[in-house]
Amino acid sequence: MSTETADGGNGGTVTVTQAAASEALDLIESEGLDTDQAGLRLFVQQGGCAGLSYGMRFDHEPELDDAVIEQHGLRVFVDPASRNYVGGSTLQYEGGLQGAGFHVENPNVVSECGCGESFRT
Repeated sequence: MSTETADGGNGGTVTVTQAAASEALDLIESEGLDTDQAGLRLFVQQGGCAGLSYGMRFDHEPELDDAVIEQHGLRVFVDPASRNYVGGSTLQYEGGLQGAGFHVENPNVVSECGCGESFRT
């Protein structure tokens, strides 16, 4: 298991904004999970009209082969297959009139579907 950065296909890392970390930590604590061990899993899966989509969930602890990114007190777990797609990305939290949620700003994306739910690299 590596720590601090998750290298992607472009050699970049995953960055977590302060707002995303704060929101995720609040949610993890509200689930009754230990923030010293638990974290947010960021993964890429097949699906959507553009071919790939992001997934996120809370996990109690990382898997042995996960990269573990620790920023602003949040632990983010990224599996080896997903690292190839998310290197150089920034995990953000956006709020506003149109709704609030987590967003991955990924420089590896060459196209997205019209609704922004899936992508292609």
